[in-house]
Amino acid sequence: MNPQQKTMAWNIIVLLLFLVGNVLTVVSLAAEILGLDLTPGFGMVQMLQLLVGLTLLTLAGFLHISSLRDPGTPRSLQADIGIRLAATGLVFAYVSGLSDLLGIGTHVTPQFERPYVGPLQLGGLVLGIISITVGMILYHTSRGSRQTSSLEFLFNGSSVGDTTGEAQAQEEPDGGSPRHKPALSMEGAADEEQR
Repeated sequence: MNPQQKTMAWNIIVLLLFLVGNVLTVVSLAAEILGLDLTPGFGMVQMLQLLVGLTLLTLAGFLHISSLRDPGTPRSLQADIGIRLAATGLVFAYVSGLSDLLGIGTHVTPQFERPYVGPLQLGGLVLGIISITVGMILYHTSRGSRQTSSLEFLFNGSSVGDTTGEAQAQEEPDGGSPRHKPALSMEGAADEEQR
């Protein structure tokens, strides 16, 4: 297989994961509308289907983002944190969604006829999805083949595409090592404009 065929096969796999994940998620959320609900309310089969769909969507997202990177570049710490944060979000979503079956939910079997998806479980699912989203954003904005992260502006005050002298490393006047100029405060920016 040549590299172009590998890329095409990779894109097809990512697309299939994305489509299957979307179908599972939509069918689980719209089971009542589609007439596919086996039990009244949001049952455990629907919850498992939703969680598998969420897993496939997360996997497709990370595979797509990783395909945008150069193959030889090492992962940064920010990318590793993003992957781990998303994986933690998935675990949190699974534990929240299946908490009644695990025996740690508020509607466990002896007192209740069947598991029930309550507000605490939905809150846990939302927190898991937020964690996955933040992890994907961290992974996507990590440096890849760039020298710095695209979130660098949080630390030095310059924008991502800024290539002016203030955002680039500059030599010390005495020939010392390169350094970054600190971001100017509002008063400092006004003083610079007056000069």
